[in-house]
Amino acid sequence: MAAIYSLYIINKSGGLIFYKDYGSAGRMDTNDSLRVASLWHSMHAISQQLSPVMGCSGIELLQADTFDLHCFQSLTGTKFFVVCEPGTQHMEGLLKLIYELYTDYVLKNPFYEMEMPIRCELFDINLSHAVQKDRVALLS
Repeated sequence: MAAIYSLYIINKSGGLIFYKDYGSAGRMDTNDSLRVASLWHSMHAISQQLSPVMGCSGIELLQADTFDLHCFQSLTGTKFFVVCEPGTQHMEGLLKLIYELYTDYVLKNPFYEMEMPIRCELFDINLSHAVQKDRVALLS
């Protein structure tokens, strides 16, 4: 079964505004998740500047022996990335769905302040449904 290990949402300044662990073997504490988000933001920014391709938007896929990291950056600079099992397909579609949930349930929430950590129950519920639905689709 292809599994999503974790989901991160980083604001345009590089601050971690959302983190969800989906039961990966090596759970990270809060400080470790902040470090991963900060490191990814920095690597993403450096890759944009060093890319020989004009208009490069940064790293979209990082493949390692034990995980794949898929990233989607919105036009506002907010980054959504998932860490998943190696070889997991169709993560781009899931990331775009997560972005849609973010715009529908977080940005339209009158109590949410931009660039602040996400604390929205409807977002959490719908995110859980989307990830569960994606896992079922991957099994088919």
